[in-house]
Amino acid sequence: MQRLKELRKERGFTQVKMQMLTGIDQSDYSKIETGKRFYTFEQCKRIALALDTSMDYLAGLTDEKNPYPRSLNNKLK
Repeated sequence: MQRLKELRKERGFTQVKMQMLTGIDQSDYSKIETGKRFYTFEQCKRIALALDTSMDYLAGLTDEKNPYPRSLNNKLK
């Protein structure tokens, strides 16, 4: 989960800002960042969209931070 924290800080976001962008409660988000809780698929998707990265990067499957080209249907709501 270190990637998640580093990327959030690179973007200049606080955990409260992440709550506003993703709808994930700040205390739950904090637990995700520290590895005390796993995120759901939907939460991972929302975090990736908020941080402008891919779910693969968050999962450690790639070292490429830039997201794949997004479809028009994948916007934060």
